[in-house]
Amino acid sequence: MSNMVDPLVGRIAARVRTERERRRWTLAQLADVSGVSQAMISRIERGESSPTAVVLGKLSAAFQLSVASLLALAEETPDEARDVVGVRRGADAAEWRDPGTGFRRRQITGPHFPAEVAEIRLPAGARVPYPAAAFAFVRQVVWVLDGHLTFHDGDTVHELDAGDTLELGEPAERVFANTTDTECRYAVILTRGAQP
Repeated sequence: MSNMVDPLVGRIAARVRTERERRRWTLAQLADVSGVSQAMISRIERGESSPTAVVLGKLSAAFQLSVASLLALAEETPDEARDVVGVRRGADAAEWRDPGTGFRRRQITGPHFPAEVAEIRLPAGARVPYPAAAFAFVRQVVWVLDGHLTFHDGDTVHELDAGDTLELGEPAERVFANTTDTECRYAVILTRGAQP
């Protein structure tokens, strides 16, 4: 799937730039709101750097979008923009890979489906933290498909095995961690709540 990753970096770059410009923010303003350096945002927007999951979490929080929403918007193809329904072949799905942890994400549903569903593969030893703001205005369920996931929900830690689900409540700082020596595969199911 490596041939699917590079075009996605360009689409993420365009989506970050579009979201920033839609708010009429300068690079400096987005850097201030997100905590991501202006230089890094500039490299991301030019497609020169693939953002890590942590950086995407900070940017999505600044935009008041979930990471899933930010990536789903970036993954949208011209056919999906026209609300095409039907079979989506796994081999055709774009997969985003976090250059920092090897975390891989594949969008399952199209952008116009009422719930966002993504499949995540978290490598052994990987740890991906997100700020609370990345979970604002969404309802989310984590469903472990294979392996073991250690999930930090604020100060609470949940140990989840294959078949376990966790419905998330109010936004909190969260960490997806794989403390085992084998990959963990899970699904994230997200619906949008009220936005300001």
